[in-house]
Amino acid sequence: MEEQNTENVVEDLKTPTTEETKKDVANKEETKETSNESPSFAKKIKIKKPKINKEKDELIKANLDLKEKVLRITAEMQNMKRRYDLDISNIYKYEGEDLITKILPVIDNFERALSIKVEGGEKFTSGFKMIYDNLLEILKSKGITEIACLHQEFNPTTMNAVMTDTNPELANNVVLEVLQKGYMYKDKIIRPAMVKVNERND
Repeated sequence: MEEQNTENVVEDLKTPTTEETKKDVANKEETKETSNESPSFAKKIKIKKPKINKEKDELIKANLDLKEKVLRITAEMQNMKRRYDLDISNIYKYEGEDLITKILPVIDNFERALSIKVEGGEKFTSGFKMIYDNLLEILKSKGITEIACLHQEFNPTTMNAVMTDTNPELANNVVLEVLQKGYMYKDKIIRPAMVKVNERND
């Protein structure tokens, strides 16, 4: 009797229970489903890959565009700073230019008055001459210099030819007369000279 019971226990161990059988079937079906899904999943990855590559290329292009914009803006800012510095430098360099241009006609009037010879007016003229000389000294101290023109070759950069005449004793295109003096303010032409130029026909 005892031997029979032992055999039954061994037999029970060998025979799978209903629950174990269900688990095995479920595992097999799950494995089957997974194996069935694998090709579909790989196909999805394959479809998404070109899309990812396209987005990657778009991001690279956008990044390059942004870098180019940053470089362009930086260059523009540097140019603006250089222009600003140059403007400030010129303001200091040519400070008082407006005032000087207004004084130059006064100098012209003094020269015209001094060129008139009046009998017995030497003392009066000497007073004008003193004021005229003082004004020239002030202008000279500020960097104002007269443009040399008389008997010089005509220079269109510093001179305006308003009249022509013929003098056979002087070379062609030479200044015969200065009608209004020209002036430089440091390295800048503040007023070009008005001149009469020699024009020979030979």
